[in-house]
Amino acid sequence: MSSSPQRHRTKQDSRLPQVTREDATRRAATEYARVVALLETLGPEQWRRPTECPGWDVRAMAGHMLGMVQMVASVPEMVRQQVGAGRRAKRDGVVLVDALTALQVDKNASLAPEGLIAEMRRLAPRAVRGRSRAPGLLRRQTIPDGDEWWTLGYLFDVILTRDPFLHRVDLTRATGAEMVLSPEHEGAIVADVVAEWADRHGAAYDLELTGPAGGRWQRGEGERLTLDALDFCRALSGRAPAEGLLRTQVPF
Repeated sequence: MSSSPQRHRTKQDSRLPQVTREDATRRAATEYARVVALLETLGPEQWRRPTECPGWDVRAMAGHMLGMVQMVASVPEMVRQQVGAGRRAKRDGVVLVDALTALQVDKNASLAPEGLIAEMRRLAPRAVRGRSRAPGLLRRQTIPDGDEWWTLGYLFDVILTRDPFLHRVDLTRATGAEMVLSPEHEGAIVADVVAEWADRHGAAYDLELTGPAGGRWQRGEGERLTLDALDFCRALSGRAPAEGLLRTQVPF
């Protein structure tokens, strides 16, 4: 069975966050704390292991994650990264997001793991404040992503929490470290992913996700799916093979 066509957003109908500012702020703070706690458990050999993201070992992925925190912790740094990524994208002929992540990896490549963790710990509260206190005028600004448009509010409240969450999955799979999961935090992130996935494909479905971050969702009498909550997210992100409605991707 093939998936239904995805519902893309025009600039006039840019994607908005479907989460309150209060919940978004709490999730951001919790996710950053989870990232720091995970990185603190890694030994020297684990930092060198390859991840499922092509070209990135654990150290490079952590550098990107820190780069995202640096970007939203400071307006001048956000401007520097955006300008630098724009130049790199034009120079290398790549999409902006790939240029941005490459810039972030390069920016933090000289940091030892201890220094990277210390910077993540120091800047995480600033990043939370920067995201939560962004004025309405800024949050309503739109940005292109492939063939759809997002508001900056969607980026701040949703994507910048989903990104480190899924990278934690990447890191635990690469290193064998424990993936901390709870219904209250990871379960809430997954539920938001499910809602967006359902909106994007628009079809009937019956979904059961297992594990601490899972749950049950249904709309009509449609395709029956049962899988682990983290595997669901990996499929929708393009990290794992997908069939049927799971071919409808959701940004992370």
